[in-house]
Amino acid sequence: MGTLAVTVKPNSKAPGIRVEGEAVEIRVAAPARDGLANEAVRRELAGALGVPLRDVALARGAASKHKAFEVAGLERAAALAALRARAASQNG
Repeated sequence: MGTLAVTVKPNSKAPGIRVEGEAVEIRVAAPARDGLANEAVRRELAGALGVPLRDVALARGAASKHKAFEVAGLERAAALAALRARAASQNG
């Protein structure tokens, strides 16, 4: 199981993923209220990583923009590589 540190940007007009080194930023349109942004990030991660939604869990940071998500069945390095590929496909 890999743990990813993610900075979340809710209420974004330009949703997407950005990865610089090992820093992951996910922008979502959902607001930071009632867990909506957390769920949107969870869904974005599952889609980008090609894993079922049930394999992505918020581990820390429910009320913070700095969060940790655990991804079952995927090591951290593989998850970062997949997120870099998704970010690259969004940008061109």
